[in-house]
Amino acid sequence: MSLIPATILTGFLGSGKTTLLKRVLEGAHGQKIAVIENEFGEENIDSDILVSDTQERIIQMSNGCICCTIREDLRATLRDLAEKKRKGELDFERVVIETTGLADPGPVAQTFFMDDEIAESYLLDSILTLVDAKHAPTQLDERQEARRQIGFADQIFISKADLVSADEVTALMHRLQHMNPRAPQKVVHFGEVALSEVFDLRGFNLNAKLDIDPEFLNDEEHEHEHEHAEGEHCDHPSHQHGGPHHHAHDDDVKSFVFKSDRAFDPAKLEDFLGAIVNIYGPRMLRYKGVLFMNGTDRKVIFQGVHQLMGSDLGPVWGAGEERNSKMVFIGIDLPKDIFLQGMRQCLV
Repeated sequence: MSLIPATILTGFLGSGKTTLLKRVLEGAHGQKIAVIENEFGEENIDSDILVSDTQERIIQMSNGCICCTIREDLRATLRDLAEKKRKGELDFERVVIETTGLADPGPVAQTFFMDDEIAESYLLDSILTLVDAKHAPTQLDERQEARRQIGFADQIFISKADLVSADEVTALMHRLQHMNPRAPQKVVHFGEVALSEVFDLRGFNLNAKLDIDPEFLNDEEHEHEHEHAEGEHCDHPSHQHGGPHHHAHDDDVKSFVFKSDRAFDPAKLEDFLGAIVNIYGPRMLRYKGVLFMNGTDRKVIFQGVHQLMGSDLGPVWGAGEERNSKMVFIGIDLPKDIFLQGMRQCLV
């Protein structure tokens, strides 16, 4: 049996997760989707909304937060679903897990790697994060859960953009890109999203190319790659303050990128990454890259979530293709200098 694709749908309270999910379930796509839904509270109003007009099967979970008390229930539910599918008792093609608005998606994602039975049945396709344009600036300032949800995202959907000005949407998108440059962003109205933007994104697939969003570094060049000596005059446009893109928020979730055209020493890199994951793992939300490794003609696709990391051989480097490494780190107050210096010391 081929692996069942799974999508994690997250976003802060009121961001429109259920609206988007309802649109997806009602779409004329002919796909059978199992939904694992979890919200706080005794009464689950969302499931009533979801069940009303669809033939989809809603998997109701017990009360509590998916990322802590309910984690074992999630594993049990996923195992149960896979077994029922194998036996022909349930007919579905993919799973969507809608987390509570206060959930950290990390432990939910880790479930797909830590449990062998689940890893043999499911492919974690992507984490989709919804952001409420009207309330996001305050939520991102005040709630770490909201910031973590951005850090984990493979795709960001911005809802309620009609309630704020175009300048406010632009400022929000720039802030989100500063936090997570690898996740494409899209403004959506009332959950209207093409299925191709929700499913089969391969955001978590180790074999996936990193070019889901090939422009993902363009706006951030000044932050990561544009360096000059201290005190040196700089007229790089991104350093001219006062413009709409001046980043005034000191978010604890930040991203930075390592780039090099020299090959990595595999043993040194493995030792270094093992060491930083031991120390900073809980604060490392996502890290992912395409690496140029000494001793192989193929690209090495690397990624991790918290303390879990893995690599896979990708395609062969093209004949005229420039061999280089590009890796993005997204995390909470990570020491950028230590990471970048350590990566440089792993080069041949």
